[in-house]
Amino acid sequence: MTRAAPVTHVAQDGFAVHTRGRGFSDITLQVADAVAVSHVQTGLANIFTAHTSCSLLISENADPAVRDDLERWFARAVPDGDKIFEHDAEGPDDMPAHIRSILTGVSLAVPVQGGRLLLGTWQGIYLWEHRIDPHQRKVTVTVVGH
Repeated sequence: MTRAAPVTHVAQDGFAVHTRGRGFSDITLQVADAVAVSHVQTGLANIFTAHTSCSLLISENADPAVRDDLERWFARAVPDGDKIFEHDAEGPDDMPAHIRSILTGVSLAVPVQGGRLLLGTWQGIYLWEHRIDPHQRKVTVTVVGH
């Protein structure tokens, strides 16, 4: 007797994030909603932002001091206006924003189990804006599974 392979389902959804400038936007609920409407029970959610000066990350979601500490660490590691940077066409935060994005990444993969994101108890999904001024960012969620 041969077993049929499970049918793979692919769904894609997107949403905009209006940032207030440098800092974190919790997007966990929007990503969870995209997974729920996909009807995928077991699979993988890929979260992607098509920008070069913001990033996505999974971080501790209970204590905002964790995100504040990350921001302070990056301010020390990649300071705005550092004379080492040639690329400053959009201001002193231009190249630092690109470096922060490269170091932290623009995509995440999160398992889906039981139709829900398989995140740990204290994990949340965040868009991290690296520019000083507010921006509108696009996030795409692609869910694959069955």
